[in-house]
Amino acid sequence: MSGSILFQAIIFLAGAIICVPIAKRFGLSSVLGYLMAGILIGPYVLGFVGEEGDDILHFAEFGVVIMLFLIGLEIEPKSFWKMRKSIVGMGGAQLIATLTLSYVAFSYYGYDWKVSLVISMAVVLSSTAIVLQTLKEKGLMETNYGAASFSILLFQDIIVIPMLAIIPLLSSKDVSDIGTAGHEGELQTYLLEDLPIGVQGFAVILSVVLVILAGRYLFVPMLRLVAKAKVRELLSASALIIVLGLALVMELVGLSPALGAFLGGVVLATSEFKHELESNLEPFKGLLLGLFFMAVGASINFIIIADNPIMISGLVLGVILLKAVVIFGVAALFRLKMDQRLLLAVGLAQVGEFAFVLLSFAFQLNILDREQLDMMLVVTAVSMTLAPILGMINERLILPRIGTRESEERTMDHIARSHKTILVGFGHFGSTVGRFLRSHGIEATILDHDSNRVDLLRKMGFEVYYGDATRPDLLESAGIEEAELLISAVDNPDTTLTLVELVKEKYPHVKIMARAKGRYDAYELLNMGVQHVYRESLESSVKLAGDVLAHMGFRKYSILRQAQNFIKYDEESLRRMADQPKDTEEYIFQAREEIQQQEKLLEDDLKRGIIDDDHHWDSAEMRRQKSKPK
Repeated sequence: MSGSILFQAIIFLAGAIICVPIAKRFGLSSVLGYLMAGILIGPYVLGFVGEEGDDILHFAEFGVVIMLFLIGLEIEPKSFWKMRKSIVGMGGAQLIATLTLSYVAFSYYGYDWKVSLVISMAVVLSSTAIVLQTLKEKGLMETNYGAASFSILLFQDIIVIPMLAIIPLLSSKDVSDIGTAGHEGELQTYLLEDLPIGVQGFAVILSVVLVILAGRYLFVPMLRLVAKAKVRELLSASALIIVLGLALVMELVGLSPALGAFLGGVVLATSEFKHELESNLEPFKGLLLGLFFMAVGASINFIIIADNPIMISGLVLGVILLKAVVIFGVAALFRLKMDQRLLLAVGLAQVGEFAFVLLSFAFQLNILDREQLDMMLVVTAVSMTLAPILGMINERLILPRIGTRESEERTMDHIARSHKTILVGFGHFGSTVGRFLRSHGIEATILDHDSNRVDLLRKMGFEVYYGDATRPDLLESAGIEEAELLISAVDNPDTTLTLVELVKEKYPHVKIMARAKGRYDAYELLNMGVQHVYRESLESSVKLAGDVLAHMGFRKYSILRQAQNFIKYDEESLRRMADQPKDTEEYIFQAREEIQQQEKLLEDDLKRGIIDDDHHWDSAEMRRQKSKPK
């Protein structure tokens, strides 16, 4: 029964359902929950998953491909081009320094130079899956730390291509002898392998150009055609075909499938189907990434660890320290703040998933022997498992003591605990709120997760704490126990919901005013008991519509009155609709009724003459009144 695919599916799903919520309950990342689930169901603990776990790992790597495609969708080509210096600069510096130092270290301990070089190539690579998933969960993609992490990871994904080309040159064994016995061997059997290097290079460039042209002239017309059928599952199938097709083409010419998917995402980032592709692929990405992390956990060979505990521990510790020191130095060279250096150094210190491919390929070419392969595979898996644990230790124990909580010296009246208002998030939305409050003499303690903004705030004289506001210890240091009001101006809706849940549970006396990005986010906040919800686009949209009416000759004071009424009616409708199911025909019917009711109320206001005499702000009417004889 254990060999049944249905049984295996149940085991993996059950492991995720049990372990991930437990991890989240204790404030840990979902990545760690998946890794622990994999360890538990793996062959060395409960034994539900045996050697077939390796096959699952290869299949689940497709989750990384989908993830990079979705990340590409979020980066427009212009933005990607602007990042080229940081990608080459930070990524190149990290590569050269890590490769050199690790090669020297392994050579010093007696490894052959070919073995040292191959292992060093693997050590250079960090886990794109773990780092980007963590950045997404914590809403850090838009920070300098997130941009630096992404630059280094993208450079590493690109550099895998020449690494795969160099490894066969280190072996006396013919690459054609490898066959297609394993996943890694299949990766190396590509169409251009027997052609001259120059022709291969031209073909690689041509394939990239074809991806760009296909994105514009093939994928978008195909999606438009499918959209006309109005069958949602066909759009999901189309999204999968695009990603699978890109991955296959890149693999056939010897490029990284993940890199090809990322490039395709960048090309489609400006299309009208951007959000549709994101919504269709997101469930697949989450499921496959979770499967990937569990497969990594299941692949940890505890027998090898038990046989060589000192060597394995030393290698894991040495690799993590070496990478952390190098990345910290690169971050300092590029003038990142202390907290960002620490986050970057700890976040990227593990060995990544592409190391499995490089090491296995080198083994097939007889560069590595079985013992060396098994040892480095364990080091890779263990370092990936430790990554979220080290990140948690860094955030909770190290960062709060090394410059992450930042505030300028000021009089006793301005210390955090004396402020009755806490403002979370100081981006475009939050900065407007903060500046307006300050102009009226209201001081607020401001929490933000971007240290550059923290720097700016300190120069402006605001009370500042750097860090994740969903952490109770940070809220307590900001004076949440004595505060009367918490304003959530965070850009990430998930972070807002987590923050609201925490404050509602532990600090019920604090009144919450929360930003909502849209109507559905507002529904969730209202259902959580937040009475003061502010949709970021509502009043701006009404203001724009009012300016259009003014341009067309409507009276400005009349427009103001009607705009206020529109907002009032819409807010009332929002509260009535909050507890309605959102994906049913009943909701659609109710929403249509609400819209018609709002329009009727506004029309009735006009018919009743409530605003018929509202000429107060119209200069033309004032001049007419002034010119009348008395």
